[in-house]
Amino acid sequence: MDIYAAVEGSTAAIGYGLAAIGPGIGVGLVFSAYIQSTARQPESSRMTLPYVWIGFAVIEALALLGIAFGFIWAGA
Repeated sequence: MDIYAAVEGSTAAIGYGLAAIGPGIGVGLVFSAYIQSTARQPESSRMTLPYVWIGFAVIEALALLGIAFGFIWAGA
């Protein structure tokens, strides 16, 4: 019974951590793809830059939604 008392607590912190890791990976993939495409074809950088910012905004919006839902489900 002592082990159960030590494990007791909120698992919301795990959800917050996962909500931060996913978008970090996503943003890294978006910008690395942009850098690679610009390195291969420099003249297309102006055409692809708006898509980079749209992708960045969508990823960050989903990150904020994930954190907000974590607070809602935790009851805080």
